[in-house]
Amino acid sequence: MNNSQQRGRGGSPGARGTARSQARRAELIATGRRLFADTSYDALSMDDIAREAGVAKGLIYYYFTNKRGYYLAIIEDAVAHLVERAGSTHDLPPVERVQRTVDGYLRYAQHHQAAYRAIVTGGVGFDTEVLAIRDTVRARLLATIALGAWGRADVPALARTALTGWLSSVEGVTLDWITAQEVPRETVVALLVRGLGDTLRLIEEYEPDCPAPPRPSA
Repeated sequence: MNNSQQRGRGGSPGARGTARSQARRAELIATGRRLFADTSYDALSMDDIAREAGVAKGLIYYYFTNKRGYYLAIIEDAVAHLVERAGSTHDLPPVERVQRTVDGYLRYAQHHQAAYRAIVTGGVGFDTEVLAIRDTVRARLLATIALGAWGRADVPALARTALTGWLSSVEGVTLDWITAQEVPRETVVALLVRGLGDTLRLIEEYEPDCPAPPRPSA
C-alpha cells in the first residue's frame, strides 16, 4: 500500500484531531454509504459525492485523499460495525451467543447490502485491499466462534480450516438470501447455526481437544 492509500484510509492526522473533525468525517462516510448503496463505484464522481454531502470537493480530498481512499474508509466503517455486532454477545450462554451473532450478521447484511457485497466479494473488481479487509472480518468472526465453543481463539489448523469453510457457506447463503429474502431470517439463522453445530462435531472427530458443545435439547 502506498502512502497516498494509507492517508486515504486513515485520514490525515489533522483530520483526526478534534471531535468536530471526527464527526464531520463520520457524516461523509454515512453519505458515501447511502450513495454507494444505490450507485456503482465507477458511476459516482467526486463532484457527485460533494454535491450530495453539501460540502466542497476539497473537504473530501482533505479527509480521504481520493475517491478510492473514501471508498475504502466506507468499507472499513462497515466492517467495524459488522465485527462489533459479532463481539457484543460475550456475556450470553454459548448457544444463544451463536444465534445472536448469526442473526446480527444477517441483519447487518440485510440493511447494508451494498457494503456487505463489497466486503465478501472483493469490492471494486477484485480489490486486494478490500479482500484484506474481508480476511480481517473472517479472522475476528472465527475468533469469536472459537472463544464461544472452546474458550480459546488459537485453534489447530484443521479446526480453522473447517470453520473457514462454514463461514464461506454463511457468506454464500447470505448473498443468496439478501437478493430475494424469500426465506424468513429466523429460518436462515437456524439453518446456519445447525450447520455450525455439525461442523464443530466434525472437528471434534479429528481434534479431540476441540470438543463440540452438546446438542441443544429438542
